[in-house]
Amino acid sequence: MCRTVLNMQDLTVAYQGKPVVKDINLIVKEQEIVCVVGESGSGKSTLLKASMRLLGQGGTVSKGSIHFWEQDLLGMSQEQLRKIRGAEMGTIFQNCKDSLCPVRTIGEQLYECVTQHGKISRKIVEEKAVKLLEKLHLTEEKRILESYPFELSGGMNQRVGIMMALIMQPSLLLADEPTSSLDVTVQADVVKAMTQMRNETGTAILMVTHNMGVAAHMADRIVVMKEGQIVELGNTKEILSHPAKEYTRNLIRAVPRLNRR
Repeated sequence: MCRTVLNMQDLTVAYQGKPVVKDINLIVKEQEIVCVVGESGSGKSTLLKASMRLLGQGGTVSKGSIHFWEQDLLGMSQEQLRKIRGAEMGTIFQNCKDSLCPVRTIGEQLYECVTQHGKISRKIVEEKAVKLLEKLHLTEEKRILESYPFELSGGMNQRVGIMMALIMQPSLLLADEPTSSLDVTVQADVVKAMTQMRNETGTAILMVTHNMGVAAHMADRIVVMKEGQIVELGNTKEILSHPAKEYTRNLIRAVPRLNRR
């Protein structure tokens, strides 16, 4: 039986005292891919930020709990969070370039991130990075590792950020619109790489996406959010074939699907 990696119970998140995500109950099992879909402003990204403990100024969890495995995420110190971020809980942001240091090479930043969680040679880190970059269809892998973020395109930086999140093979990957800035063919490469990692390592993935095609291609379950609440949740095939809510049917009709390859 698959164990629960992430468990949100009765979760309410508020900004400046106003609830924006309300009474969320959601679990993610090991080896499972769960995609959260909904319109802009529906609370998708807030749900993910709460799991990362990155709500920002004015954001608070006003009710409920979040557990990572059996650990209380909301009760963790910053030092405890640093130990699990990257190694056990990977994160992919909507714009990965914003999380990269502009004055250090990609290779330097990658090596520093990996060695914060244990000793490993620079050669092994580079070998792992090259293999992941190849899966993400980035050529000249060595040049990329020697480059600064400003020397790479937006799409290349996004794939670099995805590579950095995958390289530690975390037990949980939190992804906030990871493919939104990429063209359709590159989206397919990213989806394939993330799904392959789940298949090979058992990593659970909780991903926010506005693209129902991406969700259809990779999710085991789909969560539909509207106005800060879950309005529909279920097996991907069931949600896509027999959506219970008109809101879900509209999302399916409105969003172009990712071409299967």
